[in-house]
Amino acid sequence: MPELNLQDYLAKSISHANWKNIGSKKRAGVLIPLFTVHSKNSYGVGDLRDLKLIIDWAKLTANSIIQLLPMNEVGPLFCPYDALSSFALEPAYLCLKDFPGISGKKFNSLLADADHVDYALKAQKLQLLWNVYLATDLAEALPFEEFQRKNAYWLTDFALFKVLKEYHQGKPWYEWEQDFKYRQTEALREFKQDNIEKITFQMWLQWMLFKQFKEASAYAASNNIFIKGDLPVLVSRDSADVWSHLEFFKLDFAAGAPPDMYASLGQRWGMPTYNWEAIALDNYRYIKEKLKYAQEFYNILRIDHVVGLFRIWSIPYHAPEVNQGLNGVFDPLDEHLWNEHGRKILSVLVENTKMLLCAEDLGVIPKCCTDTLLEFGIPGNDVQRWVKDWNVRHDFLGPGEYRQLAVAILSTHDTTNWKAWWQYEAGTVDAALFMRKCNERKIDFAKVSLKLFDETLSLHGRLRWSKEIDTIDKLLWELGKHKEEAKDFVNFYENTYGEKEKLWKILGCTGAMTEAASDELLAKIIQFILNSRSVFCINSIRDYLGLADIFKGDPYQYRVNVPGTISPKNWSLRLPLGLEELLKHPVNKLIRKMIVDSDRI
Repeated sequence: MPELNLQDYLAKSISHANWKNIGSKKRAGVLIPLFTVHSKNSYGVGDLRDLKLIIDWAKLTANSIIQLLPMNEVGPLFCPYDALSSFALEPAYLCLKDFPGISGKKFNSLLADADHVDYALKAQKLQLLWNVYLATDLAEALPFEEFQRKNAYWLTDFALFKVLKEYHQGKPWYEWEQDFKYRQTEALREFKQDNIEKITFQMWLQWMLFKQFKEASAYAASNNIFIKGDLPVLVSRDSADVWSHLEFFKLDFAAGAPPDMYASLGQRWGMPTYNWEAIALDNYRYIKEKLKYAQEFYNILRIDHVVGLFRIWSIPYHAPEVNQGLNGVFDPLDEHLWNEHGRKILSVLVENTKMLLCAEDLGVIPKCCTDTLLEFGIPGNDVQRWVKDWNVRHDFLGPGEYRQLAVAILSTHDTTNWKAWWQYEAGTVDAALFMRKCNERKIDFAKVSLKLFDETLSLHGRLRWSKEIDTIDKLLWELGKHKEEAKDFVNFYENTYGEKEKLWKILGCTGAMTEAASDELLAKIIQFILNSRSVFCINSIRDYLGLADIFKGDPYQYRVNVPGTISPKNWSLRLPLGLEELLKHPVNKLIRKMIVDSDRI
C-alpha cells in the first residue's frame, strides 16, 4: 500500500470523529492482562487498584496505551472470551483495600510466589464481600440507585441470572427448570421476591467494580494514558446475554474457524452465532448498550474476530466435537452478502461510540473486510511472525512495509511469546496439518517425515524442516509427487523453510544463527517492530520483560493461553515480580529508550 498522509486520511475517514481524542501520531503500548500482575495490596490476582501502578509503569516507559483483555465476568474456565456477560465486570478484580475490616491474611495461601493464579480466591473474595454488603446500609444510597437506573438494560437480568445459576448448583441456564429456563413471568417474580438480598448483592458488586474502574480510567486520563479494552465478538452460550435475549442467538450452531495451516481441524469455540436479523429489528440496541457501557472505561476498543461481522464459521451444534471446525460453513453462505453485512454492523459500531475502534483481523480475511476497515479508518493487526510476502518473496516484510493503519505486534495472548516462537516455531509447519495433508494424498507420513524434518528440533507439535531439504525438487522427490499435485506442500515449504535465517539477515545479525533467542536478539526485533510505520505498536508485557533476566527457564512455558485446550494454566499466568518491583527494574530505561528512539512519544 502506498504511503498515506495518515492525518489527512483519517480526518476524512468514516471514523474521523473517533480519532479526535486519540490523534494520528504514532504511539507505543503494552498488552497486560490484569490477572497477570500483582502488588503488595492485591490478593492473589491483579485488581482495579493495580491498574494505577500499571499506568505509572506505562508512563515511566513512554508507553501511552495500555491494552487489557476482556474484563467481563468469566465462567468456570476463567476464559475472558467466553464470558457470562458482555456487560458485567469480573468481581475477582475488586480491590479489597476499599472495604474496611477485610484482612488479606485469609489469602496468604494463594499469594505464595505462584506461577499461575489460583482462582479459588474468587469464592473467598465473594464471601468477604457478602459480609461487607450485609453490614452496608443502602437505604439512602442514591448513587447506587442511579447506577441501577442507567444500566437497567442489562443489570437486573444479569443479577437474576447469577442467583438463579447458584440456585441450580452452577448448571447452565439451558438445564434449569422450564419456568426459569424460558423466563416465565410469574416464576421469576416469585424468585426475585424470595432472593432480593442476593440479587441486590450482585448489583452492588457491579456498582463497586464500576466505581473502581472509573477511578482507574480517570487516573489514566490524568497521565495522558489511553486504556484499550477488548470487545469479544461472541458471548458464552451459558451467559446472561443469551438467557435474556434468546431471539438474538442461533443456538443450533457453534462459532469457530475453518482449518488453516495453524489449526489442521479448524477451531470450535462453542459460543452461539448471532441472529443479526433479530438484533436489527430491535434497532441494534443490544450492540449500542454494550458500547455505551464499555466507553465508561475505555478510550480504544479492540473488536475481536472482526471478520465474524462479515461472515462467521458456523458449525452445527450437535456435530461431533472431535471434528472441531471441519463441519462448518460460513454464515451468510452467499459471499456476495458479506460486504454489506459487515459494513452495516461496523457502521452501527462506529456511529454509536466515542471510542476509537481497532480490529483483530488475523487469519484468512476476505478482501471486502480488509477494504472496509481501511475505508472506515479502523486499524487492523500486523503480527510480526505473519507479516510476510506470502506469494512472491516468501519473506518477512520490513518495517517500512507494514500497514500504516494497523497495530504492529510481536505476539498475542493466543501465541507463544517471541522468544518461544523463535526457538520452537520459526521454520516449522504444524504436525497435525502436515499429517492430514499426507493422508489425503495417500503419502506415508511416518516415512516422509523422517526425511523431511529434523526430529531433534521438532517440538510442541511443530515440524522443523531438515536443512538437507534445501530445494523444492528435494521436497517433491521425498513426497513422490509432481509440483502440480503438491501445491499446498510447496506453499508450506516456501513460506516456512529457512524462516530463522531470513529474519536473522533482515535484523542485521552477524555470526552464526542461534537456536535460542538471546536478550540482544529480542531487543533487535522489538526495535524493528517499534520502527514499523504502523500507527500503533503494542507489545505484550511478556515480550518487553523478556529483555531482562526475569523469566527463568524454557520460554515456552510462559503462555497466557493455548487455543483449543482447557487447562488451569490458561488465563492464569502471573508475572514473576510484583508491580512495585517492576517500577524499579533497570529494564524500564531500556524500554523507554527504544520507544523514544522509534519516535512513538
